Amino acid sequence: MKDFSFNLSTRIEFGKGYVTKAGEIIKEFGAQKVIVITDKGLIKAGIVAKVTDSLQASGVEYIIYDGVQPNPKDVDCIAAGDMAREYGADFVVAIGGGSSMDTAKAVAALITNPVALPEIMKPYKVPIAPAPLLCVPTTAGTGSEVTSFAVITLTEEQRKSCMFDDKLRPEIALIDPELLLGVPGPIIASTGIDALTHAIEAYTCKLATPITDAFALHAIRYIGRSLRTLMYERTYESAEEMMMASLMAGIAFGFSDIASVHALAEAIGGYYDTPHGVANSIFLPVVFEYDIPANVEKHKDVALALDIDPVGKSDREIAQAAVEWIETLSKDVGIPTLKELGYIEPERFEQFADVCMINVSTPSNARAVDKQAYIDLFKKTYKK
Repeated sequence: MKDFSFNLSTRIEFGKGYVTKAGEIIKEFGAQKVIVITDKGLIKAGIVAKVTDSLQASGVEYIIYDGVQPNPKDVDCIAAGDMAREYGADFVVAIGGGSSMDTAKAVAALITNPVALPEIMKPYKVPIAPAPLLCVPTTAGTGSEVTSFAVITLTEEQRKSCMFDDKLRPEIALIDPELLLGVPGPIIASTGIDALTHAIEAYTCKLATPITDAFALHAIRYIGRSLRTLMYERTYESAEEMMMASLMAGIAFGFSDIASVHALAEAIGGYYDTPHGVANSIFLPVVFEYDIPANVEKHKDVALALDIDPVGKSDREIAQAAVEWIETLSKDVGIPTLKELGYIEPERFEQFADVCMINVSTPSNARAVDKQAYIDLFKKTYKK
């Protein structure tokens, strides 16, 4: 059994209608001025008002930055950070998916660290503890409400980079499953399989531990039985299980790692701005199949957590059945293929493979992967 450390410092508040508790929780921290990080769509949907009404009721002043984009950009983090410092913000609230939460982590760090963003866009390079952060996730996918890193797109370089430091982990994760019920179907689909990717990679990667295994396997079980239900029936119970799955997957990979699915997804996401959940969904079955020989037992465990019938199958066949299960799920919820995206240029696969090779999570992949293996994975995925 590996040696490991585990210290979940984030306070988790989970329950129906809990979004209205934001103001009273923030008041506990003695916050004077709050910057809310979100996007225009969530303002229009009325979700942000649920939080800001709570802030007003608690007598907390706030300002809103609503310029968050999918695949958060360094330029937007800098703009929001400048706004926060000018306003004198001493607390940050993120409302949204991973893009809002990752942007908010960068803003929280920039409030207390008066440096250029590139100086802290490296592992353990946030010298001063960021401003306190409360995250209100509105999708069941990223798990960023409990992780200690933020993935930011470097616009000039057209690639993604990871800010990583234990100090970035939010103080509060305020999780209200009701918020999922109004989310558009395509977002439920891509973020749901994003959460599945987090759980599978957390469980199968080389840095997995018994504690992260427990969180990851239970997340896989929840997603396997609830994603389609949430997509097509919108029951509160399915929303509750998907929010819990996303949270648990976030804890799992936050204390183990992600792996080559993310390396591939982030390579095209940084260059083409492909939505992160869509990219992960596209590459997950191909990488899963590639990794099976490295650890048949663990990949079989994933299949069993997805409720695949093991009768009459060898361990390898059980694991292989999970590949078809994931591909079928993607089709059922409307995930496009890599070719169907319509803008992927196969002649860039070698370039993208180079980007994959410098991804910090490549060494964690269950099976060793080199540049040629990445090129082959791109090609295999493109042919599907």
